[in-house]
Amino acid sequence: MFIFRFIRRIFTLIILIILAIPTYAIAKTYYAAHYPVARAADAIVVMGAAQFDGRPGDVFEARLSEAKRIYDLGLAPLIITVGAKAPGDRTTEAASGKAWLVSAGVPSRKIVALENGRDTLVSTKAYVREMKKRELKNVIIATDPYHCRRSMTMANDRGLIATCSPVQFGPNSLRNSTKRYLLRESGAYLAYITLGHFGINISDHLDTNKILDKVVS
Repeated sequence: MFIFRFIRRIFTLIILIILAIPTYAIAKTYYAAHYPVARAADAIVVMGAAQFDGRPGDVFEARLSEAKRIYDLGLAPLIITVGAKAPGDRTTEAASGKAWLVSAGVPSRKIVALENGRDTLVSTKAYVREMKKRELKNVIIATDPYHCRRSMTMANDRGLIATCSPVQFGPNSLRNSTKRYLLRESGAYLAYITLGHFGINISDHLDTNKILDKVVS
């Protein structure tokens, strides 16, 4: 009889752990989105998103607008745009982001375009390398609210001190975000803090034939 009670308690514990881990990821993602802290930093990083022949899409434009807003507040003297080309594109996310910022009044010399990565982790590695070359350590990440937690964690894991300034408008602002986006980002964050330690990254741009991409440093 004792052995059955022991087995039942073990199974109960396992179920509780299975429930607690995703709940933790959702709570961390939700909190970072709703209670952001953006303090003075060395640089602002704009995470890339879709652009169309040099014109930022709605998601990307919202991120660029947020970067411009906090740049104008004097929170950082430099803006870094990141992002490579999508298949068939003539320009990169980083280049189109820089062009948008220049047209919005940010001096070109205050913007660095890193044309690397269409994945959060690859883009993070690129701007971390650039910041370390410049001996910069503090970064504000301009991105979607539910993307904040994962983006900050990746930067912090690579030696930066990261805060996040989430977008105020656009399809992925808090007002317009769906529970599905919260769950997707929570799952991606959970995958990063677990599978990511084994070098396995769930790509931000899944295709039909490949779900898990082995990230080569």
